[in-house]
Amino acid sequence: MKVSTSLLTALLLTSPLHLHAACYGDQTRAPTPLTFSPVPQLPVPTMFAHWAPVLEAVGKHSRQCFDLVIKPTIPDFEKYLLKGSPDIAYVNPYHAVMAYKAKQYQPFFADGSSLLTGILVAKNNSPIKQLSDLQGQRVDFPAPNAFAASLLLRAHLAQLNIRIRPNYVKTHSNVYRGVLIGEAAGGGGVNKTLDAEPMEIRQKLRVIYETPGYRSHPVIASPKIPLATKEQIFQGFLALTKTEQGRALLENVQLNEPIPVSYQKDYRPLERLNLDKLVVLDD
Repeated sequence: MKVSTSLLTALLLTSPLHLHAACYGDQTRAPTPLTFSPVPQLPVPTMFAHWAPVLEAVGKHSRQCFDLVIKPTIPDFEKYLLKGSPDIAYVNPYHAVMAYKAKQYQPFFADGSSLLTGILVAKNNSPIKQLSDLQGQRVDFPAPNAFAASLLLRAHLAQLNIRIRPNYVKTHSNVYRGVLIGEAAGGGGVNKTLDAEPMEIRQKLRVIYETPGYRSHPVIASPKIPLATKEQIFQGFLALTKTEQGRALLENVQLNEPIPVSYQKDYRPLERLNLDKLVVLDD
């Protein structure tokens, strides 16, 4: 029976599938699937729509079966990850540090198309011209543990002894609108989300600061996953870059140009930022 897109979305929202679905890829491996869990950056049905076809293609190429587990919130995902539950996960850069320290997860590939930076924006006609103007001011961020849009920016402000009143508003769009209506003196985001805003929003904001660039969100693996399996999975993602359809799938999950990465080279440098002092984990 063919199910409409709207009905499928409703089912995802109201059934156990909003957290869990298997098996994507090689059906002959269904008895022993690899659990794959991406950080939930978007609504759960959208996450499924983006990740399911990617894992189906990668699983068939790598002869793996993936059990796709999507947690409803980032705090739920963080608890799941730090218990060492998923075999494979797609995480933000500081999640990679947290998971390495907690359970020895190893990053093995990430998007190489661009580096990740955080931006601080202010309203065009506000008196906020530079970082020091934010001293003592309310600054909005999407969430405490958003990497570039929150952790990085707050770390750089702390290094400069600029004390702000952080406020968390759940989404990047809420950040930009809070700055526009004057509720916040500044706001944290990333270029990609600012560029996605309507022109009338972008034209009324200006970027007053951009962090140095860091390697973007990696795919990480539990230490129990063999090196050969990780290589097969990486090659499956790499194969998607060879076709127009595959590149479109990779763009949906922000892995446009998969490149090999390592914890020591690409993510250990984040330890020097002392971001652990800024991380907020739900009990």
